[in-house]
Amino acid sequence: MKKLYLLWKILCYLCIIVFFVLFGFYLYAYITPKFDIGKSNRIVMYDKDDKVFYENTTTSSWVDLDNISKYAKDGIVATEDKNFYTHSGFDFFRIIKAMYENIKSHELVEGASTISQQYIKNLFLSFDKTWDRKLEEAYLTFELEVHYSKDEILEGYLNTINYGGGNFGIEEASMYYFNKHAKDLNLAEASIIVGIPKNPTYYNPIYYLDNAKKRQHVVLSSMVENGYITKEEMEEAYNTELVFYGKKANNFIVSSMYYKDAVMEELESIKEIPSSLIETGGLKIYTNLDISAEEKLENIIKEEMNEVGDLQVGAMIRNPKNGDIVALIGGTNYNESEFNRVTQAKRQVGSTFKPILYYAALENGMTPTSTFVSEATTFYMGGKDTYTPSNFANKYANKAITMADAIALSDNIYAVKTHLFLGTSTLRNIGYRMGIETELPNNASLALGTTEVSMLDFSNAFSTLANYGIKTSPSFIRKVTDLDGNVIYEREKIEEQVLDQRYVFILNDMLSKTYNYDYIDYASPTLLNVSNLLTKKYAAKSGTTSSDYWVVGYNPDALVLVWNGFDDNRDVEVVSSKITKRIWARAIESYLEGKEERWYSIPNGVTASIVNPITGSTTDLSIKDALYFVKGTEPTYQIEVYENYIE
Repeated sequence: MKKLYLLWKILCYLCIIVFFVLFGFYLYAYITPKFDIGKSNRIVMYDKDDKVFYENTTTSSWVDLDNISKYAKDGIVATEDKNFYTHSGFDFFRIIKAMYENIKSHELVEGASTISQQYIKNLFLSFDKTWDRKLEEAYLTFELEVHYSKDEILEGYLNTINYGGGNFGIEEASMYYFNKHAKDLNLAEASIIVGIPKNPTYYNPIYYLDNAKKRQHVVLSSMVENGYITKEEMEEAYNTELVFYGKKANNFIVSSMYYKDAVMEELESIKEIPSSLIETGGLKIYTNLDISAEEKLENIIKEEMNEVGDLQVGAMIRNPKNGDIVALIGGTNYNESEFNRVTQAKRQVGSTFKPILYYAALENGMTPTSTFVSEATTFYMGGKDTYTPSNFANKYANKAITMADAIALSDNIYAVKTHLFLGTSTLRNIGYRMGIETELPNNASLALGTTEVSMLDFSNAFSTLANYGIKTSPSFIRKVTDLDGNVIYEREKIEEQVLDQRYVFILNDMLSKTYNYDYIDYASPTLLNVSNLLTKKYAAKSGTTSSDYWVVGYNPDALVLVWNGFDDNRDVEVVSSKITKRIWARAIESYLEGKEERWYSIPNGVTASIVNPITGSTTDLSIKDALYFVKGTEPTYQIEVYENYIE
């Protein structure tokens, strides 16, 4: 009995403590000034010309609760928070039940967030699960409940949640999915829309109707269970055949939502921006998006990838002079998949890694006419370890070839020999110096791009090459202000000269040979089949793995990267590489259309020599080209072959 009495006393004390803590929260929330829920989560994004391209909540799309279908209101309450009108922000009985179910199943199977809590979470830029964040969310939930009525909270929630496809708020969603106002939704339509916010991509009825129907059944069942509709009404609504509209305003560019997501990722990393939008009353974000370039890139991808099944794409255009990302496509269809293959996916980059290797080679004494023998080779790595790379289609020169030729034809044997000749740590260090932040392995295959890197991170290295050796940071955001225009953050552009301009110029010139007919030898230059699409001079490199196709190319004014592959890493067909190359060629030409052609000026200390680009000979000029050298390293009559180190 004493133990039971002691337990009872402890429980009573805990209840008293909890009561006073909650009372304190409510009291503090009561005396705190009321925040404006109509503005507190508003985000407006502007393109490079300060024109709006995205708003998560607009005045025109906000609708009063009276102008929202009763079925939508009842459906969201029944499904998300059946005790919404009776609790004070937290459903403590539901919390206890959820804890019990989760403990019993040994996993997180049931949540207990109320509509008020979910609304508050939407006022934060990220969803960190730290205790500080949870306490702040709890306090703000109290404040929301103290200052606003239940109807006002529900109205704000329905007008701000994400309904997929770039639609925020139930009015936008209703117009997009059914081409009707929110007040006109019938039970069948409302129960579909109510189910979407649980997972806006997975439950998008236009692309995943089966998933949406399963979720609709959950919504309708909850409405029956809570007395909002009858079983007969549920069956009729569930079996109603729906026609989906699936269109937004004519000037809406779907792919810009990938750019919007990338902006939000960068925003979360800026320490000057408060995590809670309540502190700023909403944000205006001024970005580097070139909406014209975005639209052209989207159209090119649609045209080139017509009828390719579920082959995916990632593409971006970056200004190498300052790091600005001016266009970005994260996939073939944002409405079908919001996964951003530019910023989130990490893929093997294949031979597009070789320019980094060849810069390292130039910096360490090799020249465009340095030769290695291209032949089937097994490398002995020490002990019993061996490495046997191969050329594409097992084609080999079976003779000495130059660096210039190896770049144009993407010879793998030459690349690995160069890599081992320099020492494997050299390439890693150069990659880091150029701006790659991903951990790079210290192995022989790094030269062939077997490591996985995100496109955004990978672009840093090529931006440095395109900017004459000056490294800049990638940026989507120029400036951030509050809704009144007070500047909260302005990007500071930092430049750092990390590469020798002489070697950058020499490398960039060699990379312009990848679509040059004079370099046809035992294989053809890798970008030869798009040479007819190019009107300007570019440094460019393609890359291929069993599951990835890449093209990276640039001049002083633009850097364009394109990737194609499957999300599940299936093998890609050879024909797909033509798609990647055409997208790149058309994209960079489209972006630079009407602009004066520019190339890199020859730095002091660099000279040109007429040579045979395949053999390096200065006497046999049956094939000839001008290659560049640091003065004093230009070829005479003998070409050195680096072979002695190979076992």
